[in-house]
Amino acid sequence: MKTFKKYYAFPAPPEEVYLALTKEMSIQLWTGAEVHFTDVPGTEFSFWDGDIVGKNLEFDFGKKIVQQWYFGEDNEPSIVTIKLHPDKKGTSLEFVQTNIPDEDYEEFTAGLDEHYFGGLQDFFEEE
Repeated sequence: MKTFKKYYAFPAPPEEVYLALTKEMSIQLWTGAEVHFTDVPGTEFSFWDGDIVGKNLEFDFGKKIVQQWYFGEDNEPSIVTIKLHPDKKGTSLEFVQTNIPDEDYEEFTAGLDEHYFGGLQDFFEEE
């Protein structure tokens, strides 16, 4: 199992990035796909027609999101922690995901960069 950690920059305040990550309508806009999401701890969610599924664990408005992403029933829980920090250009987002299965790591992290954070980047650059 591997851990992935990366920083991303967004040209918007942390509160706006937080809302883009936690409001179903906003998530649908930047993913362009079916989304089921409620920003309540203990609720399950689904992005990209079920390509990413998990459970919401913790929310701290404008600052932090903690989720558990599922990689199948036999794997340890994969915990995603997103921290949002204000910076002079908008927001610095710290993304950490633990317990990514070794065999999925390369393809999964490439997908995060291209689709998950690439879509979010496009969402803010088009505004």
